[in-house]
Amino acid sequence: MRILLVSQMYPGPDAPDLGTFVAQVEQELATHGHEIERAVLDTRAGGKLRYLTLARRALAAARPDVVYAHFLVPSGLIAAVAGRAPLVVTAHGRDVRNIGAIPGVAVATRLVVRRATTVICVSGYLRRELETKLPEARGKIEVVSSGVDRDRFAVTEPPPGSPGFLCVGALDERKNVVRLADAFARLGEGTLTFVGDGPLRPQLEGRDGVRLLGRVPHDEVPRLLAESRVLAQPSLVEPLGQALLEAMACGRSVVATRIGGPPEFVPPAGGVLIDPLDVGDLARGLEQAAALPCPNSAAREATAEHDVRRQAERIEAILSRAASPSQRA
Repeated sequence: MRILLVSQMYPGPDAPDLGTFVAQVEQELATHGHEIERAVLDTRAGGKLRYLTLARRALAAARPDVVYAHFLVPSGLIAAVAGRAPLVVTAHGRDVRNIGAIPGVAVATRLVVRRATTVICVSGYLRRELETKLPEARGKIEVVSSGVDRDRFAVTEPPPGSPGFLCVGALDERKNVVRLADAFARLGEGTLTFVGDGPLRPQLEGRDGVRLLGRVPHDEVPRLLAESRVLAQPSLVEPLGQALLEAMACGRSVVATRIGGPPEFVPPAGGVLIDPLDVGDLARGLEQAAALPCPNSAAREATAEHDVRRQAERIEAILSRAASPSQRA
């Protein structure tokens, strides 16, 4: 197939950590022999005007057999308005949360859903949220997670010594990083490393045992996981939890929120689900996860159905159905 990939997030020289989940699925589709043209944004710079650049790139692309967009709005909207071929779009989370929260997003998303042959949601939780907000999406949704490269994120032995906790994600309110740091302070041992940046960084600086690495290329994440014992992602809400899947594939136990997608793939033997608003519960979760085996074979096994090769095959089948003449008739 000739596939036009449209995404507002894609890793680039200035932002190697941006939209890596988009690139990994694209790479798997390319290994299957599909011809993929990109209309993507690979930088965080440019403000909202950069979406005009994305629209120009989408319109300038050669006519594909199918368009595969990531995020309902704006990428999915751009692809829908361009109207160049059958459309498949993946919803990732924020695009669904924005429905009803930002003026005009509900109308735009409704247009995308009508235009799309299939809407992919990365978790059952996100599917339910989208169907609640836009009932007309029912019957068009399939659940396929972004997947994890289980060869790249492989099992390693933990370092000796006191437990090392790792958190990968933006330093913002939704990722719940301040409560995580407060909970870690109650343990009295170990280290807590934050990978990412954001507005809450000043509230984390200068704390005992806490390291702030800022944003790092995605290629460095496996090494950082190998240096840690537990991945903590106690978000206030988490539509999927890509970092959780990557950590579990490395045989690391996780601490995850009960709200969102993590309960769908984190088994009791693979990690601990906590109330993200309860610092005491979060501290207990860190202790319990650190006491689990490392490497954790149950965590690793739980990621098998989310292997990126398997997920890419499912997406390939969805794209093929959308591109078939019978679908367009």
